[in-house]
Amino acid sequence: MMTREIHLTAQIAGVPGPEHFTVAQSQIDGEVVVRTDYLGLAATYLELMRPDCHLPIPAWQPGRRIGVMAIGTVLRSACPDLKEGDLVQSMSGWSTHSAGPAASYFRLDPEAYPDPSYHLGQGPTAYYGIAEVAKAGQGDIVFVSGAAGGVGSLAGQIARNLGAKKVIGSAGSQAKADYLVDELGFDAAFDYHQDPVAALKELAPEGITVFFDTVGGTLYDAALEVAAPGARFALCGSLSTQLGGAPDRFPEPDRTAAQARQVELLPFSCHHTPEQISAWHHHFRTSLDQGRFVYPRTVVETGIDGVPGAFLSMLRGDHRGNVSVRLT
Repeated sequence: MMTREIHLTAQIAGVPGPEHFTVAQSQIDGEVVVRTDYLGLAATYLELMRPDCHLPIPAWQPGRRIGVMAIGTVLRSACPDLKEGDLVQSMSGWSTHSAGPAASYFRLDPEAYPDPSYHLGQGPTAYYGIAEVAKAGQGDIVFVSGAAGGVGSLAGQIARNLGAKKVIGSAGSQAKADYLVDELGFDAAFDYHQDPVAALKELAPEGITVFFDTVGGTLYDAALEVAAPGARFALCGSLSTQLGGAPDRFPEPDRTAAQARQVELLPFSCHHTPEQISAWHHHFRTSLDQGRFVYPRTVVETGIDGVPGAFLSMLRGDHRGNVSVRLT
């Protein structure tokens, strides 16, 4: 069987663009053959396209299929554990079809969520960072940067469900800030183009006790300035620097200033164990069933040729929440 797939033309040293991607065809065969229905997108993927990737996994190479999470339908199987029509998840990447050993495909319950794209969210990162790293809970004043994105939009809701006293978010526009409050249940939110220190002092005069950071830069500095003694900072990313071409895309946080303010810095990895993924899905399904969770998502419908464009749009902040592609 032939598949159409997305390759890198070259690793990306600066700002990504359409010229970094191309569509190729290849022959596939294996114990299981799957039609791809949904593809997951995440800002983290850009780092895997860098020649000096900072993540503890191999960078993607030019001339090879790229992408990670995919959900599809089994078309053919020589394994008794998977049958034609089964819904499966894999790490097969950006392609119309994939094939391989049955062990590389994980069968999903098609009734678990309203639609398959729910399986592709960035919930494990959000849940692990809020619940296990920052240990947010009763009485905490939580600030989430990049709160309209895939991770932040979930992290704020998880903190609220764990008993936080107040959840504050920052986003890239007033419309997104309003969305966080009106639709996702944040207690307050602000456009980070304002003065973030002034905004946080007004919204959290007593100081923040938990900071979930996906942005870094000036928002990290602002959070540090208004942190209460003993605050926990779960450091997930630094989108303010990692999307450009700066060689220092993940700057070291100012530990001296943090120690002076008795702030605990807790950087963590987004490479998750099965236990962490299971903990997220238990919380997710329970919260959805109880009506205590809104899953913010954008599903882009396009053919395989349109996947790079959807990825670039997500990096520009054109979409809210968790972004996935439904292949048409």
